Amino acid sequence: MIEIQRQKTVSKHLIKSAGVLTFLWLACTCVFAASESVPVPLNQVDVVSVFPHDTAAFTQGLTWHDGFLYEGTGRNGESSLRKVELESGELLNRHNLNRRYFGEGVAVVDDKIYQLTWQSHLGFVYDLENFTQQKTFFVAGEGWGITHDGEKLIISDGSPTLRFLDADTQQEISRIDVTLDGDPVQYLNELEFINGEIWANIWYQDVIVRIDPQTGKVNSMLDLSGLYAGRRSRDEVLNGIAWDEEGQRVFVTGKLWPNLYEIQVRE
Repeated sequence: MIEIQRQKTVSKHLIKSAGVLTFLWLACTCVFAASESVPVPLNQVDVVSVFPHDTAAFTQGLTWHDGFLYEGTGRNGESSLRKVELESGELLNRHNLNRRYFGEGVAVVDDKIYQLTWQSHLGFVYDLENFTQQKTFFVAGEGWGITHDGEKLIISDGSPTLRFLDADTQQEISRIDVTLDGDPVQYLNELEFINGEIWANIWYQDVIVRIDPQTGKVNSMLDLSGLYAGRRSRDEVLNGIAWDEEGQRVFVTGKLWPNLYEIQVRE
C-alpha cells in the first residue's frame, strides 16, 4: 500500500502497519531508489473543470466512450451499470445487478461493455446500446478494475498482479507484477489505459500510479490529495479514471463523491 506524506527530509522508509508494508514517501516530489538512478516523480495536477456526480454512486469503474461516461457501481443491492451525461450528470441508462453481486470495474470494447464482480468469480458482457446482458465469463480470483489496451482486457484483483485477457474468450494471455523501486504495489484498483500506460487507483490512497504495461514498473505517480476534502466516511475514496482520447481529457472521481473532475497533469 502506498502512502504519500510530505516531510522536511528526503528519505524513504519501510514500516509495517497492521501486517501491511507501507511506503512512506518523505520527499517533496520524487523518490530515489537505492538500486536505480532514475527518480520516480510524484506529479501534481490542476483541475480544469468540475462536473456533477451522483453521491449515491459507489464508484467502482469509470470509462469514456463516444461522448458519454460509463460507470460501474458497487455494494450488494446497489450495484449497477450506468450511462451518464458528463455536463449535467444526468443518468441516461441504468442496469441494476442482482443483489447477490457486488459490481466492480467496467470497460468498453467496440459494441460491448465488460463489468467485473468482486468475489463472485463472474464477469458480465453487455450490449453497449441497450445494456442487454449477452454472456457471463469466469473471473479467477477477485475482480477489481478492468480496462482495454486496444487489443486485450487488463484486470486487477487488489494484488500487485495485472492480468491480460483475450477480449473475445476472456482467457488469460499473460500477466505482469507491478513494482515501485522493485517493491510490489498492493491494492491496485480501478484501471484506465492512457497513451500507452496503465493508470491505476490505489485503494484508500489519493494516488494514481502510471504503469509501464511491458515491465510492470511504475513510471510516475499523481498526487490527488487536494481534490475532495469533504469526505464523511472512510469509504469515500478516490476511485474512477476515464480517458477521452479524442479530446485528450482525463476525468477522475470517487465513491459517493459529489463531483467528477477533469484534471491536467503537471509534467
